[in-house]
Amino acid sequence: MNRFAAAERALRTAVPDELLDALRVVLVDRYDADDVELFMADYGLSVLQAVSLPPDSAESMSVHSSAAGRAFGSQQPYREETRDGRARLHLPVSVRGDRLGVLSVTLPGTDAARDAESELAEVAEVLGREVMVADRDTDRYLRARRRDRLTLAAEMQWQLLPGSSCSRPEYELGAQLEPAYAIFGDNYDWSATADHLTLYVTNGMGEGIEASLLTSLAINALRNARRAGIGIADQAALADQAVYAHYRGRCYLSVLMFDFDLATGRARVVDAGSPRLLRLRDGVVEAVDFEAQLPLGMFEETDYVAQEFSVEPGDRLVFVSDGVHAVASPKGEAYGEGALARAMQSTRLLPAAEVPRAVLRELTGHRGGAAPDDDALVVCLDWHGRPGEPVTGTAGSE
Repeated sequence: MNRFAAAERALRTAVPDELLDALRVVLVDRYDADDVELFMADYGLSVLQAVSLPPDSAESMSVHSSAAGRAFGSQQPYREETRDGRARLHLPVSVRGDRLGVLSVTLPGTDAARDAESELAEVAEVLGREVMVADRDTDRYLRARRRDRLTLAAEMQWQLLPGSSCSRPEYELGAQLEPAYAIFGDNYDWSATADHLTLYVTNGMGEGIEASLLTSLAINALRNARRAGIGIADQAALADQAVYAHYRGRCYLSVLMFDFDLATGRARVVDAGSPRLLRLRDGVVEAVDFEAQLPLGMFEETDYVAQEFSVEPGDRLVFVSDGVHAVASPKGEAYGEGALARAMQSTRLLPAAEVPRAVLRELTGHRGGAAPDDDALVVCLDWHGRPGEPVTGTAGSE
């Protein structure tokens, strides 16, 4: 059995909480590794924390200024020379574009690291898939993501999310919520089939547990309708009924819903509330407005109508909740679409997965030292289109 096959087999046969231990044995034996560690990205995407140590230990590295952070940000292996002549490989651990962390492997020297780099990068990919499966049965890797303790509301919200990023040939997606350890109402969801991408950006009302419960009800109602094969306008109607039946109009939820045709770039859209959309096309940022419809659950048996919208290869779409565009500076100036447009221009060279965090850092600077009084959600979609497919469709309403 070759050494890659041995590593893959060790991961596939290990019990869920011992993936790293099983992999370490193989890498030491077959690759002459001196040290092996898995670092998980925390919920705020600010640090990488070692799985082998308790979450509250000091063993964490900055995503922005460490060697492992370079591999995480670029999603490419990074080789680091150590003072004692050894070499440390930092390898991104990701699953279909969802960035989980970094596998760091210390080898006897530069030549050994260079020879093993591509093979160990594949091992890191296998590790990522196994970690994602293992999360169903163990808390070890989820605990390693916690720089601080999550509020119960935030725990509920993170469990609803599909991931922080994903990619396929037609598009790349990235998203981030702040404050990461105390969110309560904002949310996003996405799902893809062979021909369609469905995306929801939600902004729930209220605070704490009540806001999380409202969002959980609405998201699960939308998923239930989507998984039954129901169109996007009827998904909104059924979720509206579910929320109204429980809250009788006392609480409601804003949502911006998209169903993209991956072959053509045409989308069906339902705008039921306050999330905003800006588009960067050919270097120009512009706000995209749709016909506003009622939030989910405000009134009984609301009918929703899907509008049409089109994206072109090279388009970047940035969706934000009102916790972004309504945030005030110390002088009382709202962040607004102008500041968001400038942030989109300044981050235009970053990949989609990096954009939300970068925009939220700029938002923190705008807010000054004040603590946030609302959730802030940023979702970035880069549209590449399907190679060889024509771009068709016009904006309008159905």
